[in-house]
Amino acid sequence: MASNLKVWLMVSFILLPLVFGVPQVPCLFILGDSLFDNGNNNDLVTEAKANYPPYGIDFPQGPTGRFSNGKNMADFIAEFLGFGKPIPPFASTTATDDQEILMGVNYASGAAGIRDETGHQLGDRISLKRQLLNHQTIVSRIAFGLGSKEAAADYLSKCIYLVNIGSNDYINNYLMPQNYATSALYSPDQYADVLNQQYSKLLKILYNEGARKIALFGLGLIGCIPAEIANYGANGCVDTVNKDVQLFNNGLDSLVNDLNHDLADAQFIYINVTEISSGDPSVFGITVTNAPCCIVSTTIAKGQCAPNLVPCDNRSKYAFYDGFHPTQSAGELLAAGAYTYLPPLIL
Repeated sequence: MASNLKVWLMVSFILLPLVFGVPQVPCLFILGDSLFDNGNNNDLVTEAKANYPPYGIDFPQGPTGRFSNGKNMADFIAEFLGFGKPIPPFASTTATDDQEILMGVNYASGAAGIRDETGHQLGDRISLKRQLLNHQTIVSRIAFGLGSKEAAADYLSKCIYLVNIGSNDYINNYLMPQNYATSALYSPDQYADVLNQQYSKLLKILYNEGARKIALFGLGLIGCIPAEIANYGANGCVDTVNKDVQLFNNGLDSLVNDLNHDLADAQFIYINVTEISSGDPSVFGITVTNAPCCIVSTTIAKGQCAPNLVPCDNRSKYAFYDGFHPTQSAGELLAAGAYTYLPPLIL
C-alpha cells in the first residue's frame, strides 16, 4: 500500500505543473464536513469552528475556518484539478459576483452529517440536507446569470462534485450514546444501512439539481484518530470502531453501483479513503500518527486545538493536527490519493 501511495503522489505532482491554473473541469462543488470546511462555520453558534489560532498557522491568510494548520484536502484537490485559487465557501457568496460562483462553491460544514441531528451537542452546523438547500440557491443564481435553467443544467453537468460526509454520523452520533439513541436503536449493520439509505435520497436531490459527475468519499479509519484512541483509552487503533465504519463503506460502495445503474446519465465514483490512508506514512516523512500536533482542549470543543497555544514545530511529521483532522502534509497525501480516482469524471 505504501508503494501505491507513492505512485499516486508522484502522478499527482507530475500532472500538477501541466494543469495548474487551467482547470480540467469548468467548476467544482464541494459538500461535506470539517475535513472540507473552509469557513462556513465561522459565524455559526457552534463549538465546531476553527477560525482562531493555532489553526491556519501555515496558511497564508492565517485562521480561515479550515480545521488544519494550512490547506485542507479540498484545497489540494482543487489545485490538482487546475484551479488557481481555493473554491469559495458558501458563507462568502453573498458578497461574491455571479461570475465567481461559476467556478464552484464549497458548502462543507464542521460537525455536519447525513443525519440532521448529528453534531447537535456542539451547536449549529449545516447538515447535508441544508447544504443541498444552499446549493439550490446557487443553482438559481447560475440559472439567472446564464439566462435559463436549461443553460445552467448543461453547465452543471460538466462540473465535478466532491461529497465527503458521514464521519460525524459516527463520531458525533453513533459513538456518543450519552447524547444519541442511535446505538440503542440500531445494530452496527442496521445503522450503516440506514445511513446509506438516507444518503441515497440526498444524493438524488443533488442529481436533480444538475449534478452528473459525483465523487463520494468513503470514511477513513476513525478508530485510529487520536480523539477516539483517547476516548477508548486504547494504546492503538480501536478495531471495533473501524469495523463499524467499514460496514458503512461497504454499503456506500454498493450504493455507487446502484446509483450508476438507476441514474444512467450520471457517473458516481467511490473514493476508498480507508485504502488511501492505510499505507506507511513514514515513507513521506510523517512519523507521528497517534497524537495531535496542537494542544487539544479537554473541555469546550474537546479534541480540537485549544485557542492561542503554540503547536508542535515539526508539523510535517504529524498525521493529525488536532484530535480529528489531518495536518496539511497528511491532507496533501490523502488528496493526492483521491485525485487518482477522478480521471473518469474529468473526461
